[in-house]
Amino acid sequence: MDFKDEIKVPNIGILNLMPNKIETEKQFFTIFSEILIEVNLHFFRLETYIPKNCDIEYLKENYITFNDIDENFLDGLIITGAPLELKEFHQVKYWEELKSIMEFSKNNIKSTIYICWGALAGLYHHYNIPKNNVNNKIFGIFPHYIVRKDHKLLKGFDDEFLVPHSRYFSIHEKHIKGYEDKLDILATNDEIGAFLIASKDLKEIYLTGHFEYDRDTLKKEYKRDIILGKSINIPKNYFDDEVDEVPKMKWKAHRILFFTNWVLECLLRKGECK
Repeated sequence: MDFKDEIKVPNIGILNLMPNKIETEKQFFTIFSEILIEVNLHFFRLETYIPKNCDIEYLKENYITFNDIDENFLDGLIITGAPLELKEFHQVKYWEELKSIMEFSKNNIKSTIYICWGALAGLYHHYNIPKNNVNNKIFGIFPHYIVRKDHKLLKGFDDEFLVPHSRYFSIHEKHIKGYEDKLDILATNDEIGAFLIASKDLKEIYLTGHFEYDRDTLKKEYKRDIILGKSINIPKNYFDDEVDEVPKMKWKAHRILFFTNWVLECLLRKGECK
């Protein structure tokens, strides 16, 4: 038998909750071209909510729903962030549908990555861990140090690495440590808290920051908020000099490592990811 025939190409779903859906699509297509492992990407939309910022016909043509697939279709799932930190979960119009998707992922998908608000929603749904809103936006590029250097998701990582953040919440580590039999804090920052949290079996992985962001995403967000008249600080540790320059992508190497490790260790394996 040909070796290629023995390897199943993993199917990865991306539930895209971000306002600028096309930009987010491009970010993930770029990531999974960088890791040099063949995967199939499938973008998912919600059925109970029509977003304001994207044409519904575009979504119907390019996205599928969870009713379109069977329980064995996906190997991995990514649930993106959304600008919803200031809302209570029950106020989110699609909260009930999102809960059903999170339950589906727990029962039928090898591993799910929850990003930013998605991580907040996942930790609340699965463990009742509360959110902690902050007055000043956590905005910029922040260093994180590794707590578990031997962990399979962090193979090849330096002791300290950089990640973009753009959020109005933090997660208190004391709440995570209250589930130390189920959850591990893998990387954190003393100023802004935990970045990478994972369940023991790696079926759930929570990222409070945005590995997926392009080099100019924070710049676009900053200029957008300035135009809208919002009170916003210059993103921390991002611009070297002028805000009109093209920033360096200081997190690219580690995001390639992270998503490579995720695919190899959690999706291209038999049985549970332990």
